[in-house]
Amino acid sequence: MDNIKVKKQPLVNQTDVQEKNEEKHQQCKGEIERLQKEVSDYKTKFLRALADYQNLEKRALNEKAALIQSANKEFILKLLFFLDNLNRAELFVKDENLKMIKQSFEKILENEGLKEIKVLNKPYDPYTSEVVDIVEGEKDNEVVEVLRKGYTFFGQLLRPAQVKVVKKIEKSK
Repeated sequence: MDNIKVKKQPLVNQTDVQEKNEEKHQQCKGEIERLQKEVSDYKTKFLRALADYQNLEKRALNEKAALIQSANKEFILKLLFFLDNLNRAELFVKDENLKMIKQSFEKILENEGLKEIKVLNKPYDPYTSEVVDIVEGEKDNEVVEVLRKGYTFFGQLLRPAQVKVVKKIEKSK
């Protein structure tokens, strides 16, 4: 047993151990606070990026819908020429089939957002109608005849109505 050497360890002071533990505890606490702040920053950035992406999606959908509506508007404007011809033909040809076709065509256009502007026997409105002729009469500034119908497309003026307006003319003595 003489050959076994026992290495003597110095006595550890209890205060030193507590101080070292306290120091490590403070370091860990500081690291935890730093990591919590970093997580909070990343969370804020993530939420901001998510909101930006959602706004981008909404904007893209709105732009797509506006583009489709614009294309439809141009197409419907071209179809109004055909509808005008059907209206003229209906004046001369008294046929139930023609009337049914015209009503069906008007219903399709109405379902796509087209709406006729009703101006007959109403006061003249320069925002929805244009005067083609002025006739004498008892009333003043009233539409007496519609020469070409006007239309709105989703509430926006597509084509103004062409109308005849009554103008009251006072005869001088």
